[in-house]
Amino acid sequence: MDDCLFCRIIAGEIPAAKVYEDEHAIAFRDIDPKAPVHVLVVPRSHVDSIADLPDTLAGPMLRAIQAVAAREGVAEGFRVVTNHGPEAGQSVFHLHFHLLGGRRMAWPPG
Repeated sequence: MDDCLFCRIIAGEIPAAKVYEDEHAIAFRDIDPKAPVHVLVVPRSHVDSIADLPDTLAGPMLRAIQAVAAREGVAEGFRVVTNHGPEAGQSVFHLHFHLLGGRRMAWPPG
């Protein structure tokens, strides 16, 4: 999608601090981190939100999250968050998973 921020990052039109790539996903550092490790893991193909995630992409996305957690040194403790829709706080309508780690997480989150 031409107007999608994450599609433009994936296409290389907008720079990002990439930490992981495979044929299904790309991961890059969040520009407004909420934890010492805050990486966004996004599918290469445009998917609006988790409500639209096809079964064929669910496993590859989870494996990408696992790989990023290992590379970032937080595999022993991390949080994964995704938002669906404006009421949940989704501001970029391209599915993305926030991988947060490197500090103790509180509950409830907010």
